[in-house]
Amino acid sequence: MGRAHLRAAGERTVAVVEPQARIRDELEARGLRVYAEVEDLLDAGGVDAAIVAAPTTVHRAVVEPLLDAGLPVLCEKPCCIDLHDTRALAVLAERRGVVLQVGYWRRFVPELMRLRDDIGSGRLGSLSLVICQQWDERPPPASFRRQSGGIAIDMGVHEFDQLRWLTGQEIGCLAAAASTVAVDEPVAGDPESVQLLASLSGGTVALVSLGRRFPLGDMCRVEVIGTQGFADRPFLWPPLGDRVFTEALRAQLDAFETAAAGGERRGATAADAVQALLAARRAAEVLRAEAQAGPRPPPGDSALRSSGSGS
Repeated sequence: MGRAHLRAAGERTVAVVEPQARIRDELEARGLRVYAEVEDLLDAGGVDAAIVAAPTTVHRAVVEPLLDAGLPVLCEKPCCIDLHDTRALAVLAERRGVVLQVGYWRRFVPELMRLRDDIGSGRLGSLSLVICQQWDERPPPASFRRQSGGIAIDMGVHEFDQLRWLTGQEIGCLAAAASTVAVDEPVAGDPESVQLLASLSGGTVALVSLGRRFPLGDMCRVEVIGTQGFADRPFLWPPLGDRVFTEALRAQLDAFETAAAGGERRGATAADAVQALLAARRAAEVLRAEAQAGPRPPPGDSALRSSGSGS
């Protein structure tokens, strides 16, 4: 994600904090100021705002000193894995009077923006069902999966933020099912795919489908069924997905730049990040409970076996 943000930011990037010496050398060769620690950057000065694309487990440690120094921050999702840390950063940003925007880039995809307008204007009627799908071409490294919070948090926060933003509804009860297909190098506690069923505050039902392996490439899709219309938006689809993603990152950065300068705020806030993380953590808890319960026989299966053995 750091490299993706560098591509999107272009000449707006003046400095980078990077702990790995090999990558620092590469960035210095491109003419950028490069520092090993955030404190070194803050001591040097000369920056107006910061994008944080570090591993989620260190987000608070990186974002906190930036906010405390009065720098607006665009932080990659999910802001933090821990709710307490996310809330603490939100409080700090408010106390310091600086922008803390969270990188839910889908809010800047033109197709989704038009879909949101259609929903908000009532063109689709009352919403009965919203289906959100996010399937990656291949899983990230096992080292990342083990510390990411699992698929419901790492991937699911995008869908939960998207649901709230698109529909204007809050996420209620959740149910979940995980695939148990055999794959090479499985990661304990992080299923290959999950299906999450949620009720929304406006009476809509939402289905969130998440997967680690989609042979065609990374894909994201939204389907909406309303009482007066239907919409199908495969907004990130091979082979054009990279272009859509990069353009959305640029639009997100433009909005962040405007907000950092005191203008309109259009991106996801820290409060939005808290709500998405709350839903994702609840989904993760449901998945853990299902995994601990183990496989269950179909309803009536025991009775059928008993009847068969006695005949």
